[in-house]
Amino acid sequence: MTSFDPPRPWTSSYAAGVPVDLEPQTGSLLDIVDASTRDYPDAPALQFFGRETTYAEMSAQIARAAAALAAHGVRAGDPVALVLPNCPQHIVAFYAVLRLGAVVVEHNPLYTPRELRKQFEDHGAKHAIVWSKVVATVQEFPADLRVDTLISVDVTRAMPWTTRLALRLPVAKARASRAALHAATRGATDWEEVVRHDPLPASHPRPVASDLAIIQYTSGTTGTPKGAMLTHANLLANAAQARAWVPQIVRGEGCVVYAVLPMFHAYGLTLCLTFAMSMGARLVLFPKFDADLVLAVTKKHPATFLPLVPPIAERLLAAAEAKGVSLAGTDVAISGAMALPHDLVVPFEKATGGYLVEGYGLSECSPVLMANPVADNRVAGTVGLPLPGTECRVVDPDDPRTDVERGELLVRGPQVFSGYYGKPEETEAVFIDGWFRTGDIVTIDEDGFVRIVDRIKELIITGGFNVAPTEVENVLRQHPGVADVAVVGLPSEHSGEEVVAAVVPTVPGELDVEAVRAFARGILTPYKVPRRIVVVDDLPRSLIGKVLRRQVRDKLLAD
Repeated sequence: MTSFDPPRPWTSSYAAGVPVDLEPQTGSLLDIVDASTRDYPDAPALQFFGRETTYAEMSAQIARAAAALAAHGVRAGDPVALVLPNCPQHIVAFYAVLRLGAVVVEHNPLYTPRELRKQFEDHGAKHAIVWSKVVATVQEFPADLRVDTLISVDVTRAMPWTTRLALRLPVAKARASRAALHAATRGATDWEEVVRHDPLPASHPRPVASDLAIIQYTSGTTGTPKGAMLTHANLLANAAQARAWVPQIVRGEGCVVYAVLPMFHAYGLTLCLTFAMSMGARLVLFPKFDADLVLAVTKKHPATFLPLVPPIAERLLAAAEAKGVSLAGTDVAISGAMALPHDLVVPFEKATGGYLVEGYGLSECSPVLMANPVADNRVAGTVGLPLPGTECRVVDPDDPRTDVERGELLVRGPQVFSGYYGKPEETEAVFIDGWFRTGDIVTIDEDGFVRIVDRIKELIITGGFNVAPTEVENVLRQHPGVADVAVVGLPSEHSGEEVVAAVVPTVPGELDVEAVRAFARGILTPYKVPRRIVVVDDLPRSLIGKVLRRQVRDKLLAD
């Protein structure tokens, strides 16, 4: 069986008003900002600690930043690294890079120097726009990774002057808060200088739908960075699919989207950076999730659309109940990255009067592939239905041209990427006859609802972030007390899965577990550090000596 058009039973389960297919995307991501600026010039586009930026103001900043980047030598097709938390400067920088036809490369600003360097080694960007707290890290890269253009962003400059003044008070709490948000820098161009530049002429060439827009890194199964190449068409399609899925949310000034998810992550990027901008929404930005900050905004501007993960929903619900703040008016919350417990859905929907539905996606798919209907026919325990224009098959993982009832999910659609940056062999390995292999084992019921039952990939998903076991194992093996190790994900009520290491000590019976964890914290981002380390005598292996992680996991679960 090769390329064909399989049946799409899920379309009959779509909520009222959701189309089966969408028109092909044309133009570029700049068009969605231009359209919202044209239709709602004086409406708030961004809100950050209470300070608002209108669509007209944001567009003007994008034009000035684009011109400044061009003056620094950024050209169409150049990769430009963004290492930023959620802040207004992030949105402006994102669209300014795209305006030149250059390519955005998103990075986690909390990465350790080693993790960040691995990604720069892969994409080779010579231009970077980074959070002031990361400037020194980039400046310390070796000579072969030297960045020609380094722009430093002080996120506090986007706050209201009263908040900035409070951060400068000579008290310990204010000093600590400012230190968490900003660091003094030397030898970098200041972002404020960038947005004072003369604007880019309107006649400057614009990107087209088929142009590469972003490189989105995903750990894959090996821990080696792989950059998923997403075009303007891919990202426009996913934003359009998201809009089609929630016809009850009206475009315009009444639309409010909360950016509590990091925008360097594919999930936050699409639903906040592109979907929200295309809706003419008020995008409320939070540098990190803080339930009190979210509740303060909810009182005045409840979220029309709230992308989140289950731990955020739990913490928000608990804080609202504890403080007596109403979540009423939160219309649609969509949860992804880990299983959504039904016992969370019921109280959350009671508190908001809206919907909390589960979805599913991968970085390679821009990222959203499916979601439960925002209607009463959603099915708990499933990730919902494929979005409009998305095709799915279930195949034998060992013979991916043979369709089965329970097997690997293959997908095809306008949001599916074109391949991994600079990695043709890895790209070839994940496609079969034009279908993308997700690595997830699923079933699809007669109504089209998809249930994920297993994972071929051994990635651990903790708190919505992917952790490659191999990467963590390679770090732990560097500790002199560790002879061998296997890292697995075990179920967690709070984060979906938690990272657990089974360690064989160098000296039998002797291992300082906390010292090993402290060692790992010096190299890995906190969410990758094992929450637990279990000392074992030996690890189960295959006939060729490969550690059998599944058996390790089963034994740890049994214990």
